[in-house]
Amino acid sequence: MALRLWASSAANALRVSARSPPLPGFSISRCFSSVLDGLKYASSHEWVKHDGPIATIGITDHAQDHLGELVFVELPESGASVSKGGPFGAVESVKATSDVNSPISGEVVEVNTKLSETPGLINSSPYDDGWMIKVKPSNPSELESLMGSKEYIKFCEEEDAAH
Repeated sequence: MALRLWASSAANALRVSARSPPLPGFSISRCFSSVLDGLKYASSHEWVKHDGPIATIGITDHAQDHLGELVFVELPESGASVSKGGPFGAVESVKATSDVNSPISGEVVEVNTKLSETPGLINSSPYDDGWMIKVKPSNPSELESLMGSKEYIKFCEEEDAAH
């Protein structure tokens, strides 16, 4: 973790990014980002872990890497409804403020309140401590339209190459 944060900081300081033309056979996004098997991914760079009747949602390592150091997170309250593709919150980094979209529809049953005091948990642990909300899906079949890990890696590589 510490090495990845150092590398990301060094890349930012040197103004190296995945938007720079990579060397043949070399992908910067793969060096600085991880994609986990067993999760589902949205093209807006959120991940979903579906466990029984509850789905946990956060932003991907790839997204947090592109955003930079997060300084503020805005999340909904428990009981709020979220819609697939609609915003449920926002993250503010030293670079920009971005909406966070829900990859599925449902009711928010839990919010990661640690993020209000420590938004950097998303940077240091996007798939574990940096989760954002837990949702009771209203239409679990929406998960089928999301990407698996291999599809998401390919999507990120193509997206980075286009920029």
